[in-house]
Amino acid sequence: MAATVTWEALRELAGFRSERGCAFSLYLDLDPSSTPTPADAETRLRSLLARAEKQFANGGGRAHDEKVAVGRDLERIRQWWSGEFDRDGARGVAIFVSSTDRFWRVLPLPRAVPDDVYLGRELRLTPLVDLAGDGDGSFVAFVNRERGQVFQLRGGRLQEVVDRTEEQPGQHDQGGWSQARFRRHIEKLVAEHLKKVGGEIDKRVRRSRGPQLVIVAPEELRSEIGDALSAEARESIVGWASAEAHATPGELLEVARPHLERARVARVGAALERWREERGKHGRASAGWAETLAAASDGRVEQLLLEEGADRKAFRCPKCGRAEASGGSCPLDGTELEPGAAADLAVQHTLAHGGVVATVLRGQLADAEGIGALLRF
Repeated sequence: MAATVTWEALRELAGFRSERGCAFSLYLDLDPSSTPTPADAETRLRSLLARAEKQFANGGGRAHDEKVAVGRDLERIRQWWSGEFDRDGARGVAIFVSSTDRFWRVLPLPRAVPDDVYLGRELRLTPLVDLAGDGDGSFVAFVNRERGQVFQLRGGRLQEVVDRTEEQPGQHDQGGWSQARFRRHIEKLVAEHLKKVGGEIDKRVRRSRGPQLVIVAPEELRSEIGDALSAEARESIVGWASAEAHATPGELLEVARPHLERARVARVGAALERWREERGKHGRASAGWAETLAAASDGRVEQLLLEEGADRKAFRCPKCGRAEASGGSCPLDGTELEPGAAADLAVQHTLAHGGVVATVLRGQLADAEGIGALLRF
C-alpha cells in the first residue's frame, strides 16, 4: 500500500546527510498507464540500476571503498525488488539507501514519479514535495438519510474512520400511524442521525490541524448537515459533492478529488499573493536563486515557491552543507564549494529547517528566476 508522504516525513529525510557522499535516491514510475505489468516495472528498474552502475559504480573520481559501497547499495535494491517488493496499488516508489551510513528507506507512492537516480551526500526529495500537499489527511464524509461514514485520505486511498449508518423505518413499518405522524417520526430520526454524524465529523476536525473536508451528500440534505456541524467544521469544508447511495470509497475519492485540487490551487495562489505583497514592500520575501538559497541555508524560509521545472547549477559546501548560487569558498568555513542542483539544494534546506514547499505554474515567478520564498525573518 502506498505510504503517506507528510511534511514531517520529508523533514526527517532532509535531515539525513551521508558522511561520504554515498546515498542513493531512486525513483521508479509504477503508474499502470506507463508500467502496466510486473515485467514492465522490472525493465524500468534494471534500466535505472544499469545507468547508476555506469555513472557511479564504475565511474572515475571515487575511491575503491566508495565504489564498493555503491555496488553494495545497488545490489541491496535488486534483492529488495526480487524478494520484498509488493506493488499493492502503489503508482510509484522512492528508495533511499546508504549502507555506509546504515540507512534504508522505501516509500511506495500514491502518485507516479518520473524515473530518476541520484547519488550524493543529501537525499533528492524534490519529486516528493507535491505529494506532501496532495490532500493526504483530508476527510471525506458520505452522508444521506441513512448512511453516515467518515473517511480519511491516507496513501492515496480513503480509509474509514467512523461508520454511523442507521437503517431508517420504511413504509412497511407504518402500522397504525397516520401518514403525517409517521412522516414527522421519520424526519425526527433523520435529524438525530445527521446530528450524530455531524458530531463525529466535529471530533475528527478538532483532532487535526487545519484539515480539509469534502462532504458527499444529496442536495436536499446539505442545509441540515451544515446546521449539524460546528463552526470549525464548516470552515474546513472545501467542497460538496454527490454520489450514488452505494458508492465505494474509490468512487467517493473520485468525486472528492477535484475539490481537494481546487483547494490546493487556492492555497498556492494565496501564498503567491502574500509573496508579491511582501516583496513589493521589501518585507519577508526573497526572490531569485542567490537570495533564496542563502535564506534557505540560514533556516529563514517558511515557504519555498518553486516554478515547475525551475533549476540551475548551484554550489554547496561539502563540510557544512551551505548552498550558494555562485562558486568559490564557503562564506562560513572557507571550504571550496562543489557543484550541485539548485532546486534540490533549496528544497533540502527548506525542509531540513522546518519549512514547506509549493510548486507553482511556469511563468508565475518569471521575474524572480523561477524561485522565491516567504521568510520567517
